[in-house]
Amino acid sequence: MSAPALDPLARRGPSLRSRILRHWQLYVLLIPALIYLIVFKYWPMYGVQIAFRNYNPIDGFMGSEWVGLEHITRFLQSFQFGRVFFNTIAINVLGLVFGFPVPIILALLINQLGSRRLKSFIQTVLFSPAFISTVVVVGMLFVLLSPRSGLVNNAITLIGGEPINFMNEEGWFRPIYVMSDIWQNAGFSMIIYLAALAAVDPSLHEAARVDGANRWQRVWHIDLPSIRPVVSIMFILAIGNLLNIGFEKALLMQTDLNLGASQIIQTYVYDVGLKSAQFSYSAAISLFNSVLNMILLLVFNQVAKRAGQTSLF
Repeated sequence: MSAPALDPLARRGPSLRSRILRHWQLYVLLIPALIYLIVFKYWPMYGVQIAFRNYNPIDGFMGSEWVGLEHITRFLQSFQFGRVFFNTIAINVLGLVFGFPVPIILALLINQLGSRRLKSFIQTVLFSPAFISTVVVVGMLFVLLSPRSGLVNNAITLIGGEPINFMNEEGWFRPIYVMSDIWQNAGFSMIIYLAALAAVDPSLHEAARVDGANRWQRVWHIDLPSIRPVVSIMFILAIGNLLNIGFEKALLMQTDLNLGASQIIQTYVYDVGLKSAQFSYSAAISLFNSVLNMILLLVFNQVAKRAGQTSLF
């Protein structure tokens, strides 16, 4: 005798209305976040249309002349495009190659410390630079790397070398930017990996010790596989921001002498948008940058999914 067919409505579960009525407190808590997203994230998208118009504040968004992709084409054909695009990619790729593994290594090393007090002290020391303002960090760089009174150049002079004008030489801009960025932000990312490592079952390490595994073998076969999903997510997010650089830091470090290496997409948008009042042109460049970031995010998310790694969606 065959089993009676289940009611399709029963298989679907409770309706949306019943779920909202049952858990209405949770949905009320979502309201401020939804309002924030609508007001500050989605509503400003209305202004993106000026990237396709010759925007004139007098005529407004809808009254300005529609020009389509003219501004994006102008940017792609500009003599500035190659330089600012390469500078943006170069800084971010260097930061990804040298900066992405650092918090992972720090988290793995700190997780092996036996003393909780020592572990907390090191975490505080490494995390504290994240609270320092970007303006202060750049000011510290100018002081430490000053060719006359800087600590670094004083050390170079003591060993018989010649002072180097670090902040005004194009060749030093990217290394200084990347190293200072690692120093400032590695501690914050380290906390994320430490939180993932805290979820590792201690019995796995105890069983590995019984089997004779040393510390590095436990790190390689237990800790690293445990944080692999977090590493995958963080890497996808980093790729999605490959064309985004901290605008304030690049602008503050920028001088007339290092402009060839320090002029990135974000500072170029600032120059043409605010200084030259080319609002439509700067909006088109920003839109172009955002679309490329979205494409990179979607592509690498799909690559991670096909490789069997954790993906965003």
